[in-house]
Amino acid sequence: MVPFIAVHAAWLLSRAAGYVPDCIPHIEGCTSISRAARQGAGNAVFRALMVPAAALQALNWILAARWIEENATRTASTRGLRPLGIVAGVALAIYALFLGTEGAIYGWLRRYGITFYFAATFCAMLVYMRALRAHGPAPRAAGAMAWLCAGMLALGLANVFAPTFGTDDLLRERIRDAVEWQLGGLLSAWFLVQAGSMRRIDGMKSLR
Repeated sequence: MVPFIAVHAAWLLSRAAGYVPDCIPHIEGCTSISRAARQGAGNAVFRALMVPAAALQALNWILAARWIEENATRTASTRGLRPLGIVAGVALAIYALFLGTEGAIYGWLRRYGITFYFAATFCAMLVYMRALRAHGPAPRAAGAMAWLCAGMLALGLANVFAPTFGTDDLLRERIRDAVEWQLGGLLSAWFLVQAGSMRRIDGMKSLR
């Protein structure tokens, strides 16, 4: 939830300072997450929250792999979960640290940092869900996470194919920006479901 808070705090601060339009970006697509967190106090808050959040996300995947290995009722493979989590955490930290900086190399780091973050995180989610199915009491949580991943995949495809949506450059940009905000919301929701599933299984285990 920390990335969700960081992004929205930066957006509110940038909107108050006049750096971004006064609108609802999740629906209207009036600004991207990067533009909302690029300047002023919004950028400072974004970095201060997002860099520790990147480390926490990497730690989440490391601990999730260990939790699966210790609690699975059947053989569960967590191969790849730890390295994917570390790649995601490092990529997110790079993106946050260089957001708001100028220069071609910094632009490259930002662009590929966020790309690697989303790719590694999505792959880690798939590995986790596959391993979670080794737990008898968690099919509902696995199903919810699968639906959230399907939504993220659909939004990702919409972002890729946005250039084909007519000839209006502004409309295409708005679609991409709105999709970016919605994708961030689904990502945060997935981690909430993950936490709930782990807590539920631990609770059921303690009652045995």
